[in-house]
Amino acid sequence: MKLSIHPLFFAVMIFCALFGGLPTALICLVTALMHECGHIFCAARMGFKCEKIKIMPYGAAAMCDVEGIRAGDEVKLALAGPAVNAAVCVALAGLWWFFPETYAYTDTVLYANLAMLAVNLLPAYPLDGGRVAGCVLTKLFSKRVSAIALRVIAALCAALLTVAFFLSGYNPTLLIFALFLVCSAIEKPPSAQLVNFSSAGKLKRGIEVKYVLCDGNITYREAFKKLDDKRYLVLQLYDGGVADEITQDELYAQATGHSFYDRVFDDGKEEGYFSRNDLENNSPETLPSVIALTQSTPNESASSTAPESER
Repeated sequence: MKLSIHPLFFAVMIFCALFGGLPTALICLVTALMHECGHIFCAARMGFKCEKIKIMPYGAAAMCDVEGIRAGDEVKLALAGPAVNAAVCVALAGLWWFFPETYAYTDTVLYANLAMLAVNLLPAYPLDGGRVAGCVLTKLFSKRVSAIALRVIAALCAALLTVAFFLSGYNPTLLIFALFLVCSAIEKPPSAQLVNFSSAGKLKRGIEVKYVLCDGNITYREAFKKLDDKRYLVLQLYDGGVADEITQDELYAQATGHSFYDRVFDDGKEEGYFSRNDLENNSPETLPSVIALTQSTPNESASSTAPESER
């Protein structure tokens, strides 16, 4: 996970330090990072790898593009960040109940999390509430109408936050969130990558193989949930016995030609689909084109040289 810091962020920190607001600014920064970690962990559970966290003068953002994800999963992903802030608020409320004296030291933390929770639930893209609203709108209207509606809602929310900035006695937090809406809406994050935990370095040290027996209905989304950074995954199709198997590298390679919700062991094979049976049963004329799909993966030797009895 990479961490990118906008140059103007340091200017904001210096400004806050000069006027006595550095502790509050640091608390808000930690709150934003915790919020984004909620999205990152949820995305990892769904099989996506976020490229980096970008710290900006007006907040932080996890750079993850999950375009094409189903509406239900996107709602879960969007609400993962606010769920972290809500959990912190509940934990602090419990702490104050049992230890009231801690209020003086943690009240700013509560207010920062409440503000992060409230603002991110606004139905303005790219805030989390806006993503949920987008899922609902796309179910009711066309994509074009939904996109226009989201832009209008974002503009209205930014305008309301700006008005609130003046009415609240120039609270800078409100103006920062309004700026965040404007800047984030015009910036497209880089594409996320499917998770592939194995690497050449880990193979040198040795890596345990994790066998998972499953039926033919397992999807790529479900398969990538089973990946971890400790073991090498091998999926085995059970049909009265082990009928087929796909290694982690083969799964990673063939997923590029399929939807995240397609079945891994699909009888109706599309272009780009292959399994171990393809490698064993292809004729000499067609075998090179199939093998070429695996040569770009880092663990070719691990998936192709292991004795059949060890799989």
